[in-house]
Parts: sequence; C-alpha cells; structure tokens
Amino acid sequence: MSTTIDKSLQVKITNRQILKIALPISAALIIPNINFITNNIFLGGLGERALGNAGTVGVFYLILMVSGNGLSNALQVLISRHGGEGNTGAINKVFAQGIRIALQFALAGMLLTWFVAPLCLKPFIKPENFEMEMAFLRIRVWGLPFLYLFQCGNAFLIGTLNSKYMMTGMIGEALINIFFDYVLIYGELSFPQLGFSGAAVASVIAEFTGVSIVYIVIFKKGLKKKFNLFSDFSYHKTTSISILKIAAPLVLQFAISLITWLVFFILLENYGERAKAISNAMRNVFSIVGIFIWAFASTTNTMVSNLIGQGLQNKVIIAINKIMLLSVTSTFIMVALLNLFPTYFLQLFGQTDAFVHDATPVIRIISIGMLGMSIATVWLNAVTGTGKTKMNLLIELMAIICYLIYIYLVMVRFRLSLTIAWTNEFVYWTVIFAIAFWYIKSGRWKTSEPLSEP
Repeated sequence: MSTTIDKSLQVKITNRQILKIALPISAALIIPNINFITNNIFLGGLGERALGNAGTVGVFYLILMVSGNGLSNALQVLISRHGGEGNTGAINKVFAQGIRIALQFALAGMLLTWFVAPLCLKPFIKPENFEMEMAFLRIRVWGLPFLYLFQCGNAFLIGTLNSKYMMTGMIGEALINIFFDYVLIYGELSFPQLGFSGAAVASVIAEFTGVSIVYIVIFKKGLKKKFNLFSDFSYHKTTSISILKIAAPLVLQFAISLITWLVFFILLENYGERAKAISNAMRNVFSIVGIFIWAFASTTNTMVSNLIGQGLQNKVIIAINKIMLLSVTSTFIMVALLNLFPTYFLQLFGQTDAFVHDATPVIRIISIGMLGMSIATVWLNAVTGTGKTKMNLLIELMAIICYLIYIYLVMVRFRLSLTIAWTNEFVYWTVIFAIAFWYIKSGRWKTSEPLSEP
C-alpha cells in the first residue's frame, strides 16, 4: 500500500479554502432540497390533509436518512484524516468497508420500516391517516440502499476535496424526481395516478438515478484510478471497527435527534390538520436555509479532521471561527429574505389565506432558531471532526432531554400555541452550542490516538 504523501489533500485555513469546500456542497444541497420542496408543493395540490401527512412520514424517513449521514460523516472523518496525512493508500480501504456497512444499514432500515414501524406508529396516528402513511413508507424505503450508497459517494468526494463533482448527481436526481412527482401523483402523460404514494415512487426512482450518476462521475473523473477504488471489497476487520467506532455514536445521535422531531409531529396530531400542514411547511424552511448551514458544518468536519491529520491542532479553533462567521452571515441573509417575503414562500403550497396568516409568525420564530443553528452546528461538527463522536452523542442526549421536557410543558401540559411550540428550537440549539463550545475550548479532544490503522 502506498504511503506517498499527497499534499494536494491538505487544507489551508483561508476563506478561499473554506468556500472552495463549502460552496460546492451548498450548491449540491440545493438540489435535494428542491426535491423535498417539490414533493410538498405537488402533495399540497392534494389538499391540507396530504400536506400534513407528508410531515409525519417525511420525518420518519428523515430518521433513516440521517442514520446514513452518521455513517457517511464517519467516512468523511477518516478519509479527511488520511488526506491530511497525505496517505492516499488508506482511503480505498475505508471507502470499500464503508460501502459494505452502508448496505447492511440499508437492509436493517428496510426491515425496521416494514415490520416494526407500523406497530410503533399506529397508536399515535389517526386511523384515517394510518394506511395512507404506511403505504407511502413501504414504497419509500426501497430507496434506502441507493440513498446510503449515494451518501458514501458524497463523503468520499468531500473528504478528498472533490466536492465540486457533487452537483452532477444531485441535478440528475432532482430532474428525475420533479418529472416523476408530476406524472405519478396526478397521473399525467398517460402514467398511473398514484396520488400520495406517487411521491414515494418518484423519490425511489430519483435516488437510484442519483447514486448511478455519482459513481459514474467517480469513474469518469479518474478518481477510481487515483485512489484504486473498488479493487477489494473483502472484509477488513480493523478498518470496519474504526468506521463503526466513529459512526455508531453519530448514527445514534442523528437518529435520536430526529426521533424527537417525530415526537413533535405526533404531538401535533392534537393541534389539527392545519398545524401539521404548517409545521411540514416549516420543515421546508429548514431545508432551504439549512443548505448553507449544513454545508459549513460539513466543511468544519472535514477541515478539523484534516488539520489534525497535519498535526495542526493549534489551528483548529481559528478555522472554526472563520467557518462560523461565514455560516452566520449566509444564514442571516437567507432568513432576512424569507422574513421580507414570507407570503410568496407560503403561497407555494397552494393553501388558503388563513394558512398563510397562521404560518407567518411561525416563520419569524424559526428564523431566530436557525441563526442559533448556524452557530451551534459548526461547533458540533468540530467535535465530529476530532473523531470523539461519543462526545457528540452525549451533547445530543443532553439537548434532547431539555427539548423533550420543553415540548411536554408547552404542548401537553399548558397546550400553548403552535408558534410558541416552535420555540423548542431555541432550547435545542442553545444546549448544543454551550456544550460543544466548552468541549472544543477545553482542549480535551486533543489526543495522539490514531483513528484507524494506516
């Protein structure tokens, strides 16, 4: 295995370098979020009930999606660390084992959705909505293997500083998703009219398209040859354990964080169909504004791990502060535009003027929460980049405990308004930031332990 140092994989702490990593990720994230919004716009055409139901099933699938993100983040940490060391030879092994694990994760997620999810969700979903939502999930989960392989491919591109190539797969996926949403939900162009379930079928087809394009790009751009990819998929115990050691806390962290959001949407059942529909529209706000937030968060993960690989632990906080400033600035611009023109955004969902009126104050609250999110995610992903993902899990657990107590008091005990209920984001991101900031500043993450064998 080659141990030649490749300095082209080592990052520099400059705004140019940060943007060189973050902007392609942002551009790439725009596409799946267009997918998500498009789904909801088309489903909004079926009525307020369909838009509200899309919120519950969407959050459930999001739990499975972010579990895959936990694995892809672990791959990104290891690939970035080896990149910082200039060790291209180790990247192939990490990527191959990551693909093996991703397919196993996908099978587990599919079995969970088919056999366990109906039992867990039935007591909390209204009978008239249950069959519609379960039928959607049973179809939607077929896209999970494609989604996880897609995430692995993107983790490789980001970790090797090739995030500029992510756009191709995202664009292909978006175009396919929009087309099949239109023809399958409404039965246009002689396609069968599948209604609510049509969005699920469209998404599966789109995810297959996306993963196919990403791996074609890896071949066509010479990355397969440069990193000797796909040459050996045999089980490698040490590398797999290294991946799982980092991934397991992240998977649990991400899944638990989204389970709390599922709890939130389940509690909304008692607030009525409009509250569910408004809250699903608010998830679209997170998707739009979150494009830049998650891009800078992913950049933090990569840069911190890469700098540690270079032995530049003393430069980590400097990099975090630079990324945080860019993250807050971009988020402020996005939420400012959203608050200047909230009506135009809300009218996309094809609902009544009363819907727009009730949703507008919720947008104001969420905008403040997202400014906090733009800071907290940078520091949280800095912790991820150090490889100390057990600390990530601990931070998440502390934030979730506070979050659940808060929504119980607001939504169950005192039954306050939907606008007040959404202030849960203030609580969640404040706790995340406070603990992550303390941990990074304390220097307790500094260690000479390798994340994996070279």
